[in-house]
Amino acid sequence: MEISRNTIKKKETAKPLKQKRFKKINLVSRNIPVSRYAASILDGSFLTKDNLLKQIPFIIFITFLGIIYIANSYNAEKTIIEISKNKKMLEELRYEYITTKSNLMFSSKQSEVARQLTNSQVKESTVPPVKILVNQRRK
Repeated sequence: MEISRNTIKKKETAKPLKQKRFKKINLVSRNIPVSRYAASILDGSFLTKDNLLKQIPFIIFITFLGIIYIANSYNAEKTIIEISKNKKMLEELRYEYITTKSNLMFSSKQSEVARQLTNSQVKESTVPPVKILVNQRRK
C-alpha cells in the first residue's frame, strides 16, 4: 500500500487472463488455434466408431433434407413445364375462339343468310314488318 496525502491507495493487481476457447493442435509442426470440432475434422478423429454412431441421426437428417430439396426442385421444374404447355394451349384455344366467332359473325349477316337461302324455297321479305296490337278485354 502506498500512503500519500490523506488517502490510501491499493496497488493494482493484474487481472487473470481469460481462458481461451480454442484448443491448440499441432498441424505440420505449427501450433494453430482451432476449435474442438474443426480439429476433430482435420485430424480425422470424427470418423471413429463412437463419434460416428453419435452423428448418425444428424447424417440421416441432412440426407432427408437433401432428398426433399431435390424432390422440390424436380416438382418446380415439372410445374414450370406444365404452366408453359397450358399457356400454349390457352393461346391456341383463344385463336380458335376468335376465328369461330368471326366466322359466326360473317355467316349470320343478313346478306350472307340471303345468299345461302337462294337455292331453297325461302325468300327474303320485301315488306317491312308491322306491329300488331291486341286489346285485352277486362272482366
